Amino acid sequence: IPNTAELAYNGLVKEAQAETARRRTELLKDVLDKQRGENGANAGNGIDIEEALRRVGAMTVRTEKVVHKDAKIRTFIQEDSNRESLTMHAYDVHYGTIRAGEDVLIALDDSIVRGNTLKNAILRTLDRLGPKRIIVLSSCPQIRYPDVYGIDMAKLGDLAAFRAAITLLQERGQQDIITEVYRACRATLSRPLKSGDFVNHVRRIYGSFTAAEISAKIVEQLTPPDINAKIDVLFNTVEALHEAMPEHSGDWYFTGHFPTPGGTKVCCRAFV
Repeated sequence: IPNTAELAYNGLVKEAQAETARRRTELLKDVLDKQRGENGANAGNGIDIEEALRRVGAMTVRTEKVVHKDAKIRTFIQEDSNRESLTMHAYDVHYGTIRAGEDVLIALDDSIVRGNTLKNAILRTLDRLGPKRIIVLSSCPQIRYPDVYGIDMAKLGDLAAFRAAITLLQERGQQDIITEVYRACRATLSRPLKSGDFVNHVRRIYGSFTAAEISAKIVEQLTPPDINAKIDVLFNTVEALHEAMPEHSGDWYFTGHFPTPGGTKVCCRAFV
């Protein structure tokens, strides 16, 4: 999903090609082993070598530039009142790249923050090509907390993961957790920064659910009603992210473990 996911996409394609090569090798080895066995035991039941080679040759990773974005339109940094209208006109497709009704389309994004671009533009744009299924991969884990040190994402209620968790609490009759977290956050805000360590009470909002449950609710809330393809969203995990980038330990917008008391206090204020 252009333009910021390009590097992650290249990495995904390389790994997919490596996995395809591994499977191709296994298939060839299996065919050769069977051929040797039949030559020694029962030559009457020959292996169709041509068919096996055809299958091996057909094992490729299909990649296409399916969608492109007008680089002059920056939707993320726009005001809320302008973002949606810009998003709807920022993307277009390359027709003929998808076999309608047959292909499963894998689209990689660098992150899903609010989900507005996904809902208002990307999914509808990709669905126009007619894939039977669209799987959106996020190279970033679920963004659950505001990033108070960098990009301004202090509106907690705008985050797709947070909205999904709140909805799940309401649907399961656990609104009391929301009330308890609110009171705890208010108490935290009444304390001065020099009073010691702070607890991020907002983490309790997610404590009753698995990442898969939150992802499923995100899909439900971000899928437009007029979409024909089946939609799935898969997020990277925090553990995998640390494994990929061990030299970068900052993960507070995923885990809520802010490195400073001020960061925890800002998160509590965002919830209130």
